[in-house]
Amino acid sequence: MEPFVEHIGMVAPLDRVNVNTDEITPARFLKTIRRTGFADILFANWRYNDDGTPNPDFVLNQGRYQGASVLLAGDNFGCGSSREHAPWAIREYGFRCIIAPSFADIFYNNCFSNGILPVTLDQSVINELFSEVESRKGYRLAVDLGSQTISTLDGRTFHFEIDPFKRLMLLQGLDNIGWTLSHDDEITAYEERRRKEAPWLFVS
Repeated sequence: MEPFVEHIGMVAPLDRVNVNTDEITPARFLKTIRRTGFADILFANWRYNDDGTPNPDFVLNQGRYQGASVLLAGDNFGCGSSREHAPWAIREYGFRCIIAPSFADIFYNNCFSNGILPVTLDQSVINELFSEVESRKGYRLAVDLGSQTISTLDGRTFHFEIDPFKRLMLLQGLDNIGWTLSHDDEITAYEERRRKEAPWLFVS
């Protein structure tokens, strides 16, 4: 998994609350457990018209937001079912960071396992950022996980809180499996010790 340390990216505004995982990745597309192939179906119900053509009114179809890698969203982002396809699609589309007033717990935790940094900021700050993004074409933010800050390019900085373990995992580019494997020597030592202490447990 790609580590997240610092990132400067264009911001796309999705000014909607309670965006659920079925809107992020509609159930009709969930026919595989592979992590690829989901970028095109991200927000499909909003992104495409009934005939499959792009909806010009949806934010990701607007030229000014092409190449965005920071998603600014409303309260309770990622609610609904626990499908991990949602962060898969968001990451494959190109988003590295999501900024919102709050996230659904399971979605929030899934982000860290997929190289995405979910940042929680006060609603007042989110409202301010929405206004700035929509009024300035090419609006960018600098995200620094090391210092736990979001900075505007005109010099304002907002601090965010994050669980220390999740922060470390993302800085090192480790998901839960990667973190476990990083302790391979300790696991091997434990197994060898237990084999001597309780050999009957290891009879094949």
